[in-house]
Amino acid sequence: MKSSPTPVPAAASPAPEGLTLEDRTNLLRYMLLMRRIEERGLSLYRQGKVPGSFFDGRGQEAIPAGSAFALAPRDRLCITCRDLAAHLIRGVTPRRVFAQVMGLADGITAGKDGNVHFADPALGCVSMTSMLPDMMPVTCGLGLAAKTHAEDRVALTYHGDGATSNGTWHEAMNFAAVLRLPCIFILENNQFAYSTANDTQFRVHPLARAEAYGMTGVTVDGNDVEAVFAVTREAVERARAGEGPTLIGAETMRMHGHGAHDDMRYVPPELLERWAVRDPIALQTERLRALDVDVDALTAEVQAYVDAELALALQSRPPDPATALDGVFAELQPERLGDGNAPWSRYGGTVMGRA
Repeated sequence: MKSSPTPVPAAASPAPEGLTLEDRTNLLRYMLLMRRIEERGLSLYRQGKVPGSFFDGRGQEAIPAGSAFALAPRDRLCITCRDLAAHLIRGVTPRRVFAQVMGLADGITAGKDGNVHFADPALGCVSMTSMLPDMMPVTCGLGLAAKTHAEDRVALTYHGDGATSNGTWHEAMNFAAVLRLPCIFILENNQFAYSTANDTQFRVHPLARAEAYGMTGVTVDGNDVEAVFAVTREAVERARAGEGPTLIGAETMRMHGHGAHDDMRYVPPELLERWAVRDPIALQTERLRALDVDVDALTAEVQAYVDAELALALQSRPPDPATALDGVFAELQPERLGDGNAPWSRYGGTVMGRA
């Protein structure tokens, strides 16, 4: 079961409801930030400055950017290793990301845990585990807590197509549907579960299983950031209205290997060629150029900002061994979780450090 990219929409297509021109520009900004950070991260990996491997989401930037942009500060996210734009939208700075992947003290986890196992709970996010389906029951827990306490919160998480072959995925889907939890599960259908192609992994597309479990299932062009925003916004509205969870199937392609250690020789070159013309950044760039946005200036601004942040991160030091046991057990007070003041542009905060 191999997906083919959909045709490029009209460059000057109207914005989804709720998106201003500034919003549309910021969606591109966050995708550019994600790509530039990950390009520099891969360079650090090749220089031997990244312990372990490095995982990126090239070609998938539209999914975390569009979906996270549709949430409110009070909502909760479980973010995985290919969804860096979601961290950036919540307010994590590039320098903290760089320090994290290098295992330095200024990283989000202060040099502890794996380099991609991070999230800032003060921004309403939960750190990932490598067993990606396991983030789904965590998301169910966040949704159940919100429902139990009558809090107007939605919980969202991401997973790949490979996660749908794991029993935990099915348990979480059923649990969320039965209890009508305010949860959103985003399936990043990037065509390969590591090296296993979709057509050798399942006979029934995972999205078809949503109806079987009694929840809404929708598909979206995962390379169109505005389309991702629109379907996520609708899912958020359903969740807030008490209509239960949604499974969003975002069709995309993983343009790099599973990790920096993977040369992806198992991917047919023609498949990459077909998806290359659907690059999410190029698509949004085309839209904004048609609206007279100076995309070249934006790109240069992002590059300069990321390079400056990397220079600051490189000044960080390794963690003090004496702090190894600090923070092993949760000490964060509940009232600190996502206080509604997360600094991202959609809610009147800052963009790239500027008021």
